[in-house]
Amino acid sequence: MIRTMYPFWSAIISALLAQILKPIFYFVKHHEWRIGLTKDSGGFPSSHSALVSALTLSVGLQEQFSSTIFAVTLAFAVIVVYDAANVRYYSGQNIKITQQLVKDVQDNFNIKFLDPIYSQKIKTVLGHKWFEVFGGIVLGCAVALIFHKIA
Repeated sequence: MIRTMYPFWSAIISALLAQILKPIFYFVKHHEWRIGLTKDSGGFPSSHSALVSALTLSVGLQEQFSSTIFAVTLAFAVIVVYDAANVRYYSGQNIKITQQLVKDVQDNFNIKFLDPIYSQKIKTVLGHKWFEVFGGIVLGCAVALIFHKIA
């Protein structure tokens, strides 16, 4: 079963490994442990990019790079990677700007917004910088190649 399902397993293992690596890389950069990063989106490496890269390369290796299923997984991977690095990243940036704007208005004009929506905690890290996406792609491809060798 591992031989025929290895694209699936390489994708899942890549995503899990990326999530496990996030607090480790954060610690190396900031000298602070944030174990909660294992369940968060954003950060280095991108688990979305790792998953789709492992899946795509595994399918290409198993089913041939000229197959229809490879073309489908490649198109899927391009969409996910683009979304992670652009759409979701800039959504997170918009959240940061909006939160800062609300804070500035409240502080500088001494206005308190009563609606509870202004006090909600919202994730600001949704997507990835291109470097984080590239790290996920490298991780996913490495895991796919390892699975290909052992399967």
